[in-house]
Amino acid sequence: MGSLKEQFWDPVAGFGVTFRTMFRRVVTEQYPFEKKPTAPRFHGRHQLNRWPDGLEKCIGCELCAWACPADAIYVEGANNSDEERFSPGERYGSVYQINYLRCILCGLCIEACPTRALTMTNEYELADNSRTSLIYEKKDLLAPLLPGMEEPPHPLRLGDDEGDYYRGVGARPAAGGGK
Repeated sequence: MGSLKEQFWDPVAGFGVTFRTMFRRVVTEQYPFEKKPTAPRFHGRHQLNRWPDGLEKCIGCELCAWACPADAIYVEGANNSDEERFSPGERYGSVYQINYLRCILCGLCIEACPTRALTMTNEYELADNSRTSLIYEKKDLLAPLLPGMEEPPHPLRLGDDEGDYYRGVGARPAAGGGK
């Protein structure tokens, strides 16, 4: 059994932290109304990128799905044809899904992508009321078309073959642009 001093002093000393912080100013984040900028290399929502003519960069190789430790990515590759071309290579991702209920935003899929088709944006508000709306399809992930881009499928516009796309040589102007 401890001394009378220990029996009295120990509980009072335990409240020391409480008493010291009781009168400090409270820091409140006004989150939905005041959004702070994210760090430059923040890992947020994914985006499937496009070439300058509008073709998709994804070649349907499925390396991102293999690299994902949470098994959150599903990709089905399909073959391009001369009549219907979605990417410069011989294949493209016909089905592309990311399940944000599983995704841990680690970025391993980005590192695995050989064409830099998949990148991460700074968008971090991914909450929703429905579980099905957190499974993003290809149409949700594709980057928007910029001026001068054409919605695929269409023939190659930036070179004679896919090698020209990857090397950035032999670029021809996009359809509807320039002289």
